[in-house]
Amino acid sequence: MPGTTADTPASPPGSGEFGRIARYFKPLAAGFAGARGLADDAAVFAVPPGRELVVTMDAMVAGIHFLPDDPPADIAAKLLRVNLSDLAAMGAEPLAYTLAVSLPRDLPEAWLAAFAAALGEDQQRYGIALAGGDSVSTRGPVTLAVTAFGTVPAGQALPRATARRDPLFVTGTIGDAALGLAVALGELEVADAGAQAHLLGRLRRPEPRLTVGRGLRGLAITAIDVSDGLVADLAHLAEESGCAAVLEAARVPLSVAARSVVGDDPALLVRALTGGDDYELLFTAPADRRADVAALAARTGVAIAEIGHLLDGPTGTVTVTDATGAPLDVPARGWVHF
Repeated sequence: MPGTTADTPASPPGSGEFGRIARYFKPLAAGFAGARGLADDAAVFAVPPGRELVVTMDAMVAGIHFLPDDPPADIAAKLLRVNLSDLAAMGAEPLAYTLAVSLPRDLPEAWLAAFAAALGEDQQRYGIALAGGDSVSTRGPVTLAVTAFGTVPAGQALPRATARRDPLFVTGTIGDAALGLAVALGELEVADAGAQAHLLGRLRRPEPRLTVGRGLRGLAITAIDVSDGLVADLAHLAEESGCAAVLEAARVPLSVAARSVVGDDPALLVRALTGGDDYELLFTAPADRRADVAALAARTGVAIAEIGHLLDGPTGTVTVTDATGAPLDVPARGWVHF
């Protein structure tokens, strides 16, 4: 966790970088022996016999992935959960994570306290602990990164590619976060306070589908989590599989809040389908195992909807259709950084 430079004098005990680490981050590592109390420059741990290590990393930057004035507890929860979502898409179980924080020198101590407290709450909720990381100052925006480690039974990690042309399924609901972002930016007015709170909550605190991910081992042919937008991530999946895809917009599950906002507005529907930050699982399964998919939904309490299929066609092409089967105009597939 420590990070130092040669021209920076050491801080007095209990203050500065090392004081912050001891106060806020060392308690987060207490549940993971491999962290060695954050006393060393690296963690040491073994992978259990018969399992493989799954590693993922996601970064978040203020003004890009979250608004600068978002509550620090929400920022912490989202940071950890988007990484857990990647583990879920591999069928993995959480093990540990490392954390890198780049923070302005004048960031209030209360911000860091709330951030660390929220990480601790989610560690308890999802069964994961801090293994180490780094802490540095920055003159730019708050920048945060997590590398998450999970394990999966050897040979059972969920792939993203398939040569089969199977039905497509998605967990939960789509579009809440994209609409929530529009609310947060003042681009969309939602009169109903409950609906507004739901959309903003889904934006700031996504729910990683870890139990579904584990249940997909041996059932799903492909899997990916929806981060860049349903259409964009379906295009990724289709491209890796060397095929095309059809997405039936009328079958895409929307929450009650999202449906009340979208109504009959095709532009808002497209925004829901392409806006991203859903962190639901998109996967294919054999047509003759639809009953097993339904049983998984019942067992985990997470709704799963069939929303389309893969088919032969131009690689990576996604055709979005309306309730009549006619193509919908989708100008942009989803979020792109560059």
